[in-house]
Amino acid sequence: MATTGQQTDIKGLIDGIVRKARAASRVMATCPTNAKNAALLAMAESFRANAEALKKENAKDLEAGRAAGLSAAMLDRLELTDKRIESMAAALEQVATLEDPVGEITDMKTRPNGLRIGRMRVPIGVIGIIYESRPNVTADAGALCVKSGNAVILRGGKEAIHSNTIIARLMDAASQKAGLPEGAVQLIPITDHAAVGELLKRNDCVDLIIPRGGKGLIKAVMEQSTIPVIKHLDGNCFVYIDRAADAEMAKTLAINSKTQRTGVCNAAESLLIHKDVAATIGRDVVRALIEKGVEIRADDAIRRLLPDLKLKPATPEDWDTEYLGMIMTAGVIDSTEAAIDFINTHSSHHTETIVTESYSEAMKFLAGVDSACVFVNASTRFSDGGEFGMGCEIGISTDKLHARGPMGLKELTTQKFIAFGQGQARG
Repeated sequence: MATTGQQTDIKGLIDGIVRKARAASRVMATCPTNAKNAALLAMAESFRANAEALKKENAKDLEAGRAAGLSAAMLDRLELTDKRIESMAAALEQVATLEDPVGEITDMKTRPNGLRIGRMRVPIGVIGIIYESRPNVTADAGALCVKSGNAVILRGGKEAIHSNTIIARLMDAASQKAGLPEGAVQLIPITDHAAVGELLKRNDCVDLIIPRGGKGLIKAVMEQSTIPVIKHLDGNCFVYIDRAADAEMAKTLAINSKTQRTGVCNAAESLLIHKDVAATIGRDVVRALIEKGVEIRADDAIRRLLPDLKLKPATPEDWDTEYLGMIMTAGVIDSTEAAIDFINTHSSHHTETIVTESYSEAMKFLAGVDSACVFVNASTRFSDGGEFGMGCEIGISTDKLHARGPMGLKELTTQKFIAFGQGQARG
């Protein structure tokens, strides 16, 4: 726990950061696209030129991680290799090629009095991003905020503090050299949780908070923040196999959605099978998943279909669980309408897919399922900003207001009404 003096120092630190970010955001709002692109390209070159320094700082995090008992998988996610540094640089260059949404004018209409009224897309302002991920998130988040004309305050996990610090420092220096204002990209340089608490109070200077990480982190941010938050808590995604499904497609998509990469938010955790194909397509899909190493937690109907496998019975809690591993809940459902109702009750409203050759059932599913991403005959794993052609994403939102689904450049902006007149005065 921080002492009174330490708390005062933290409060002063955060005050300086948010005020600098607010001042930078006012300049960033009118920065031309070529200036923002020049800054991104300068950041990429700085990463390449400082690869050895990046690896040196990263080595400190790896050493601390080993001493703290981080798993091999966590250490692998943390490590910055030459290949990963080049990938970070290339990602920034890709963001520079993306269309700049800022300044776009839409919905122009002429009123009877001659006023021309429309909307202009503008930056949100100051965005705080709190995350527990790989160091490349620092680069990706900073790049997207810069290209969308925002100032960003980054706060990564303590396991990557040295790596994140040098990445943010290189980005800030490169952006200033390219003509962007000081404070456009900042990192909170301490790991004390009190710093996050102070940041979340600063709704006078910060316009939006985006948390990325585990459910505990996101819930804590939601509970403490006085600033609007865009987030998703978990990814309990569903695959529904309709009675009009193609058998091979059903097998391929169920396996890919579940096993292509298990520890991510768009991996499928739950499987629903229409009762009319449970004994045919459903049986084959469940067996195929088991052969891939997936533990199936099944309802009574599926357990009766496959008595020889002695499947573990699904509990009510299983249907609400994001496993992030090789476990899947599976059950039989009576109709598409029943599947929609069940998914809307138990999913995390992230990504769901239907496997069907029926246009009417597909459209019913698309209209009825209340999730950020709803697919027909495609793996849930495609719920990703890169796969959507948005470049690197800042996260995925399961909220309904402002942004929903993968968040790219456009989702980091808002709109304001504009009007062009010729001297009209209201009578």
